Amino acid sequence: MTDVSSHSARFAEGMVVRRSVLGDAHVERASQAATEFDRPFQNLITEAAWGTVWARPQWTKRERSIVTLALLAALGHDDEVAMHVRATANTGATREDICESFLHVAIYAGVPAANQAIRIAKRIFSEMDAEGEEKQDGC
Repeated sequence: MTDVSSHSARFAEGMVVRRSVLGDAHVERASQAATEFDRPFQNLITEAAWGTVWARPQWTKRERSIVTLALLAALGHDDEVAMHVRATANTGATREDICESFLHVAIYAGVPAANQAIRIAKRIFSEMDAEGEEKQDGC
């Protein structure tokens, strides 16, 4: 097991960004579910994805969210699409932003990939609306 005291400053920054995007509850669930086997992976994504890429100041969290959704949809990573659609409540990406992102996916990565991502987003929006998250317009 990796000793928490041995984590880098980039890991610490990554954890702050990860929590701000995905929410404390999600990060706590992921941390609690980590085992000896996958803890190195959790540490890697916290440091590399969240502490290196998402923490860069060149793009806003909204912009990163839009690009991330397009990439995940294009690659067919459905569980990650769902997680990142839900995270838009924290990043400022609107439903219209997500729609535009998936329109790009349709043209550049294929209609089936975009269609699946749209189905996922509609399901997550419905869940968010039922939970009382702020409703926004889409396209």
